[in-house]
Amino acid sequence: MNEEPRVLIETDVEIDGLVILTLNRPQKKNALDQQMVDALHQAMETLESDPTIRCLIVRGAGDAFVAGADIAQLRERRAADAHEGVNQKIFRRIAEFPAPTIAAVHGWALGGGCELAIACDLRVCSEDARFGQPEVALGIIPAAGGTHRLARLIGLGHARELIFTGRIIDAEEALRLGLVNRVASPELWLQEAKKLARKICKNASGAVRLAKSAVNQAADLDETQRDQLECRYQAICFESPEKMERMTAFLEKPKKKRSNP
Repeated sequence: MNEEPRVLIETDVEIDGLVILTLNRPQKKNALDQQMVDALHQAMETLESDPTIRCLIVRGAGDAFVAGADIAQLRERRAADAHEGVNQKIFRRIAEFPAPTIAAVHGWALGGGCELAIACDLRVCSEDARFGQPEVALGIIPAAGGTHRLARLIGLGHARELIFTGRIIDAEEALRLGLVNRVASPELWLQEAKKLARKICKNASGAVRLAKSAVNQAADLDETQRDQLECRYQAICFESPEKMERMTAFLEKPKKKRSNP
């Protein structure tokens, strides 16, 4: 009997440029094992080379986003495995995906699941979502981006508390802390993620990708370098056919229908 693929890729039929990537191990609440990580690398290799993608939604199958890493595999890992950065590498790849990414979270997003969610650009979650970095309770640390991405997202004080205590938080607190962008009902969480994706996909794809790159690089640059990067990317936009087409279309609209960005 053939096993279900660990990762599913679906092109949305209603929103042009939207692709949905589903982690598909529902019987284990999509726990990240080596097979899942390998499948994610294969999926990203395919998706990274597709310039038509305007937005990528990452979700989990069944009743959870990702409940964490596969503890049975994790228990057997040693120092050499830690230096390999197994989850770290795939989450960095997702963080650096050229188009915006949205984590659509329902149920558990713990440990590696929380780290996967915060590796995405934006997060939309269901009211039943639960987030946390409980690694210290198992004698390890969040080592797939959790210590630095979580701090940048919600601030050092909040990140320290969640990491040092391993406390699990609900959707309401996640929204208050800034860990998630939007919260929806358990029936509408994916639709809410698609609604956000639709807003992204309607914009100029090249400009959105450059904007993402500029935002992602800003933390590693000084003010002068950030200004130079913005000017360089704006120069690319200024020469793009899409900029000319969109601005011309805007100027040709009746004045009462114009809406400045």
